[in-house]
Amino acid sequence: MTSSVPPVRARRRTATLALVLCAGLTSALTACAGEDPDKGTNGIGKLTGPEIEKKARTAADSADAVRLAGTLVSKGGTYKIDMKLKDKGGVGSVTSKNSTFELLRIGDELYLKAGAGFWNHDDDKKPGAGHTGDAGGTAADKLDDKYVKVPEGDPTYKQLRGFTDKKVLLDGLLTLHGKVGKGDRDKAGGVRTIRILGGAGEGGALDVSLEGTPYPLSFARGGGGGVVKLADWGRDFALVAPAEDETVDYGQQLPKSSSS
Repeated sequence: MTSSVPPVRARRRTATLALVLCAGLTSALTACAGEDPDKGTNGIGKLTGPEIEKKARTAADSADAVRLAGTLVSKGGTYKIDMKLKDKGGVGSVTSKNSTFELLRIGDELYLKAGAGFWNHDDDKKPGAGHTGDAGGTAADKLDDKYVKVPEGDPTYKQLRGFTDKKVLLDGLLTLHGKVGKGDRDKAGGVRTIRILGGAGEGGALDVSLEGTPYPLSFARGGGGGVVKLADWGRDFALVAPAEDETVDYGQQLPKSSSS
């Protein structure tokens, strides 16, 4: 009669294999449990939400330049921006519902460049409403694809300048509302990040780099106010005034545009 009980040697081999498997599993679990998620990072992942926010703000304020690209939603509408900014000015483009225009600021001198469609305004034929009121034709014809120097006294100067002001934009984009807490770890552009949240996310969400300087890399405004990516921190760029033949000085006030 054949016994169903395995030989002693086979039983030992089975027991040994089980021990090896258990030891390997235990080792793997121990390794996972002991793995440091902040290994190779700048260490800010170990800080509290408010501490990370402070570090990110300090890094942003000390940077000489930055590029912002994304969407901003406000009471005035939705804007897509792609701006390179530094303390002395900025350059880039803004797209609203009706039009796209370029902005260039060097110090206090602000230039606006747009196509004829931006300047067309048919509500009336008075000077200052899209028409020059002279034999030279419409303002749209004269301003088409030209850099127009925006007078500081013009009502739109402050609004347009805001898109080129590093401090103004960063103050708005790096402000979380409500109690600041920590969110998940992720990646932005291949860089490891830690997310901090204002009011559990209702007050905005900021992704901060876990590699190198803790720069903010992405900001989602609360209430669906848009998402902006922040890049090229500290990367300088040239601000060059447009050539004279590319510039129009319209006077003390710009004509209305299709975006008015």
